[in-house]
Amino acid sequence: MKAETRQVYQERILRVLVHIQQHLDEDIRLEDLAALAHFSPYHFHRIFRGMVGESLKEHIRRLRLERAAGRLRHSRWCVTEVAFDAGYETHEAFTRSFRDMFGVCPSLYRSNHRSQSLPEVPCKVHFGLEGETPCFQPIALGGQAMNVQIKRIEPMRVAFMRNIGPYSSCKHTWDKFMTWVGPKGLITPQTVLLGICHDDPEVTPPEKIRYDACMTVDEDFSPQGDVGVQVIPGGDYAVMTHIGPYDNLGDTFAAICGQWGPQSGREFRSSPCFEIYFNSPDDTKPQDLRTDVYVPLEPLNQ
Repeated sequence: MKAETRQVYQERILRVLVHIQQHLDEDIRLEDLAALAHFSPYHFHRIFRGMVGESLKEHIRRLRLERAAGRLRHSRWCVTEVAFDAGYETHEAFTRSFRDMFGVCPSLYRSNHRSQSLPEVPCKVHFGLEGETPCFQPIALGGQAMNVQIKRIEPMRVAFMRNIGPYSSCKHTWDKFMTWVGPKGLITPQTVLLGICHDDPEVTPPEKIRYDACMTVDEDFSPQGDVGVQVIPGGDYAVMTHIGPYDNLGDTFAAICGQWGPQSGREFRSSPCFEIYFNSPDDTKPQDLRTDVYVPLEPLNQ
């Protein structure tokens, strides 16, 4: 079952990679790629990054620059024409991006292209000729085996306050939320503090990211003002403990979805992930923060 799952994941991502190369000049929508791969839009981008080793945006940008390098070598197009074809609005922006990737400016690359090579990437996928199937090599697990557990939880009723904006702005919402719940005596030793992550910051614009600061409550609690109530669905979840700064949580999500997922024999459910917090950045060093990451799974045999 696990070997079959790995093969299925790889075939789905390869289908996406072929589509991207064939439609490199178009506006490629994540929702369309997720549907093509038969993955949940909630988790597709994390699966992609975990298996390919770069975000969708980074992958498309790199392929366009690799194609531009080929046109510098084999065509008479001027650098400005190549820049516009690669999706850049200015010659300067294209030159900066090209130098970052290839180490030289476009004009020098054109004159010395025999000494230049494509950037090394873990997945081995590079821009190829029309109709050519990408040579996809999913990135392998490194080091020790991932410590991911499958936990079955009951539905959790939570009070929440929503933050709209980059994840770095969530502290303000948490401070406001705690100031509201503290005097009401709602926090007990059994209370669980958690956050619901509705959006992936590598996909959603920072100003539109939705995050809910939550705490578990009983049936007697009613929504009031900015504080609402929702129920986190029960069921199976892939759970991994993240030790360290919140800034690196995206890497843990990508590891679960793109590395553990393909070898697990399980599919991911189309609903948001959430995080349970065991300490606070107010009195804990960033490297000592402990967070359990929960990614929802489809029931078995479905």
